[in-house]
Amino acid sequence: MTARPTKADVARQAGVSTATVSYVLNNVPGRSISEQTRAAVRRAADELGYRPNLAARNLARRRSGVVLFVLPQVALNALAIEVSTRMTTELARRGVMQVLLFDTGDEAAIVNAITDLDPVAVTGVYPLQGAALAAVEAARIPNFHLGSSRLADLGNLHLTAGEVRIAHLVERGHRRLAYAFSPDESLRPIGEYWLAGLRAAMDARGLPEPELAEVRTANAAQVVTEWRERGVTAVCAQNDDTAFVVQHGMRQAGLECPRDLAVIGVDAIPLGEVAAPPLTSVAFAADAIVDIATAAFMTALGYPTEAKATGADLMVLLVREST
Repeated sequence: MTARPTKADVARQAGVSTATVSYVLNNVPGRSISEQTRAAVRRAADELGYRPNLAARNLARRRSGVVLFVLPQVALNALAIEVSTRMTTELARRGVMQVLLFDTGDEAAIVNAITDLDPVAVTGVYPLQGAALAAVEAARIPNFHLGSSRLADLGNLHLTAGEVRIAHLVERGHRRLAYAFSPDESLRPIGEYWLAGLRAAMDARGLPEPELAEVRTANAAQVVTEWRERGVTAVCAQNDDTAFVVQHGMRQAGLECPRDLAVIGVDAIPLGEVAAPPLTSVAFAADAIVDIATAAFMTALGYPTEAKATGADLMVLLVREST
């Protein structure tokens, strides 16, 4: 056997033809191949450490083999950094290069990158918008983000997170809730995404529609005061940073957390442990997210692989003093 296993090596070990190996590993439609044979081919590939030469295939297809990962600077949190880093490593192991591009608000830079790099896919933690989204759609390039329907196993992430947060608050007697949006317009799509999950969990319990507001330093005290006057007892924030601003507003307004208002975030950034009081938040397992996302990416690009995680593995609620 050569230093780098080939399809012929896989075929020999699985007892099939090299054509069958190609059909199975490339998930070619219209081929009548039994599940037993498919399993034997994949098992042989795993045992031999076979990796398809994606660079050669992309060259033949006249594609770059580059995945463009777009990350807004304002969203440079621990989850985004860990997912992008792990994704770079996992895709590299499969012969695909990931290029990280920071979104600084200059849409032309992203559009030019899409044109110049000719990526096989564009991805990120958050959805693309505006000219960047239009460029991807015009080029008919697969586009993924955490809430994308293309990531079937992650597509219900918002529902799981919403259920976890609402179940926790209802268990503590809260029924009148508010939702705090980040004032950053570029993050509004992900804010709406988390809100949809919360609404689903609230509707299932017959809870009233949540009070909604953008919360910033300048208006935080006024917003939380008005929420409290309308009977709100708990606030779900779009992210931990927004939750910190809610807590700041409560201190300015003379309200106590969680006695007057419970506050719960999402992202579980390290500073949550030293918030006043320490913030209850949803933590995500970046390694599990990457396992699922990588599988979906490779399948969409014609190189299927099996996910190692399910939605149930993706998050945990860190209960602290703010609820």
